[in-house]
Amino acid sequence: MPTDTHVLVYSRTAGYRHDSIPAGAAALVELAAGAGGTAEVTEDPAALTPDRLARCAAVVLLSTTGTVLTDPARTALEAYLRGGGGLLAAHAAANAEPDWPYYGELLGTRFAGHPPLGPGTVRILDPGHPATAPLPKRWEWTDEWYTYTRDPRPTGVQVLAVPADSDARPLVWCREAVPGRHGRFLFTALGHTPEAYTDPGFRAHLAGALHWVTGR
Repeated sequence: MPTDTHVLVYSRTAGYRHDSIPAGAAALVELAAGAGGTAEVTEDPAALTPDRLARCAAVVLLSTTGTVLTDPARTALEAYLRGGGGLLAAHAAANAEPDWPYYGELLGTRFAGHPPLGPGTVRILDPGHPATAPLPKRWEWTDEWYTYTRDPRPTGVQVLAVPADSDARPLVWCREAVPGRHGRFLFTALGHTPEAYTDPGFRAHLAGALHWVTGR
C-alpha cells in the first residue's frame, strides 16, 4: 500500500458542474496540510499515471460527473486501487464514470436523483468510524438528499450514516481494503453547497474520511 501522505484531488466534470468544487478543493488542500500531508488538485486525466499515483496515499473524486477518465487513466487508477491505494468519492462522484464497471462495483450503486436542496437530519450509524466520529448522532444538515439505483448494502459496504427519515437511502458508506481488489474506499453523498466546506462539522467529516482512506 502507498505510504506517502500526498493526496490527488480530481475534480473534472463532463456533466453538471457543482459550484462547490473550488471550495471543496481548497478545503481538501487545507485538511491534507493540517494532517501533515500535501494535496494536488487537477482536472487533467493525464495526471493519473502509475508513477504519480504510486506517490499518493489516496485519490479523491470531488463531485466528478459523467465520463471524466481516459482509458489509460482508468487503467492506472484501477491498478493503483487494486494495489491498496485509497479512494474517497464525494457527492456527485456517485454520478461519475457510468460505463466503467470497476468503479460501479466499488461504489455499489449509481446516482438516481435527488429532491430540491433542503434541510434534514443525518443519523449516524457508526459513531466510532473516523468519518462519523466527529458528528453528533443526529446532525442537522442542509444538502441534496441523494437517491440511488439500488441499495449498496448487498454489495458488502458498511453504511455509516443515513437520513433520519429513511434507512433505505444511505448517505455515507465505506469498504475495507480487499487485497488484489481495492484499498480502502469511502463515499459521502454530502457536500453540495460551497458553504458546506467551511462548516466545522462537515470539514471534520471530510478530515476523518481522508484520514481513514489513507490508512493512517
